[in-house]
Amino acid sequence: MAATLEVESTLTDRYQTTVPETVRRALKLGKRDKIHYTIRPGGEVVLTRVDASEEDDPVLGQFLGFLARDIASHPERLQAVDASLVQRIHSLVGGIEVDLDAVLSADDE
Repeated sequence: MAATLEVESTLTDRYQTTVPETVRRALKLGKRDKIHYTIRPGGEVVLTRVDASEEDDPVLGQFLGFLARDIASHPERLQAVDASLVQRIHSLVGGIEVDLDAVLSADDE
């Protein structure tokens, strides 16, 4: 059975702390890495490293979170998409093919 390690850190006046070296090693954390906190009902907090694939687009993630909260708070605001709008969109972009795996040019980055 693996041994349980326990370490402590101190909060600053601004509620910041340094992640102890043993935790950084265990989670394979580097500078600018993100940490995910899971808070369990009994008050236990579990830290895990956020994998890069989970944070591919932080802006999109925040936007989707905003949408989810707004929909949950105001479901009465939801509206069906008008069929004429769908036809207009298809007329503008219907014949365009996009390769999502293609490398961007230097101008596009």
